[in-house]
Amino acid sequence: MSLTDRILDGFKATLGARLVNNIANGLLLLLLARFLLTNDQYGLLFTIISIVAVAQLGADLGLARSAARYISEKKETEPSVVPYLVRTSLRYRMLLLGVVAVVLIATRDILATVLEIPELSTLMWLAAGYLIVQSLYSYHMSLFQGFNRVNLSAVLEVINNVTRVLFVVGLTALGLGVAGALFGYILGAALATAAGLVLLYRRFYTRYADGGGTKSLRNRMLEYSVPLTASHSANILDRQIDTILVAFFINPVAVSYYVLSKQVTEFVLVPASSLGFSVSPAYGEEKANDSLERAARIYETTLQYMFLLYIPAAVGILLVAEPAITLIFGTEYAGAAPVLQVLSVYVVFQAITGVTTQGLDYLGRAKTRAYAKGVTSVANVGLNIVLIPIYGVTGAAAATVLTFGLYTLVNVYVMHSELSLDFVRIGRSLVLTSAIACGMGLSVLFLVPYASSIPALFGVIAVGIAIWGVLVTASGVIDPRQTIAQLT
Repeated sequence: MSLTDRILDGFKATLGARLVNNIANGLLLLLLARFLLTNDQYGLLFTIISIVAVAQLGADLGLARSAARYISEKKETEPSVVPYLVRTSLRYRMLLLGVVAVVLIATRDILATVLEIPELSTLMWLAAGYLIVQSLYSYHMSLFQGFNRVNLSAVLEVINNVTRVLFVVGLTALGLGVAGALFGYILGAALATAAGLVLLYRRFYTRYADGGGTKSLRNRMLEYSVPLTASHSANILDRQIDTILVAFFINPVAVSYYVLSKQVTEFVLVPASSLGFSVSPAYGEEKANDSLERAARIYETTLQYMFLLYIPAAVGILLVAEPAITLIFGTEYAGAAPVLQVLSVYVVFQAITGVTTQGLDYLGRAKTRAYAKGVTSVANVGLNIVLIPIYGVTGAAAATVLTFGLYTLVNVYVMHSELSLDFVRIGRSLVLTSAIACGMGLSVLFLVPYASSIPALFGVIAVGIAIWGVLVTASGVIDPRQTIAQLT
């Protein structure tokens, strides 16, 4: 199978899974926000999930991604050490998990006092359980990526997200509130983790002759996990600490506005994250084969598609945010509309970063990315502290856009230093796609006042997509027939 075919197969599997996952999560989001939880409870649930995500940093420490990087390399050149890499990384992961879970439980009263949310003291017991299963789930996701079997990662995602919906909705409908919802998250991740253990053991661990490993290999894996830890930690700070700061400076209701807006952007970003997850191992393979020029063309083409999808998407989100939020989630979430409008710019930056960062890890540039992420994440925290008291939850969104935009530019520059990108080609695609977005945006702007009901809203969105399709085809920026042929 050719490299292109493998990338496309992985992309299709990952995209299909993430579409299923996001439909499931979108349904869960709608049911929780509109029917099952108050906006105060909704904000509390995702405050806890953000705390768990930050705590997970201490349990992960970049070990899974470091192991995945070495597995990707060694399975081609020295396959007998693969079982050693799996065994060693899992052993360290379990040790760290135990320590962090104990710390999380021990500090539950302090968290409840600092955030002025008394319910946290009790709910942190469930949060510790969620930390354990979620961390092990993400471990398997990373290792399957290292084996270049992202289709198996896709299977785990479907198991986690679909069963999560069933458990969360069922337990919350029984009147268990936030505790029931959190326990539903635990059950979904636990089932995916169990499936991951079985697949990892049967498909990979026993497939390779176990030749053991050396302390040198273990130390290199641990050493490479340091910059991965730094960059991943900074990424989590970017994505989660702002939620905690909103809870600290304002209240869980404001958290619900912020989290809801971010969840909408995550739904839109499914194609970017799917493609980035699928294509990233190819950069490491091409570098190992001294085919950097081919890797550069792959990345440039990937960027071209990201521009084509997400610059128009950002314009559309900016224009329909207000009617979409109030019609779909209710007027009590109207405060999320300006937040979503600001985050429309973040969508473009996140799409570019989504197809860049993991590729840099496989190219061996995790340390450089970690420095950039560390600086921008600290800046993000500082801007949040300054802007939230002044502008409220919209200030948190603005801080995210400003700092993440800078991080995106640095990532692209680092990728260029590795692959010598053709910026003329990239710039031409950016200008042409921006023109297409403007043409589509003018049409949607005229129709937005008529979006007074959910069917009318989706009608406006459908018209915008149709106009986008016509402009893309007329511009010749891609050949639709060739694209459809590749994806089928």
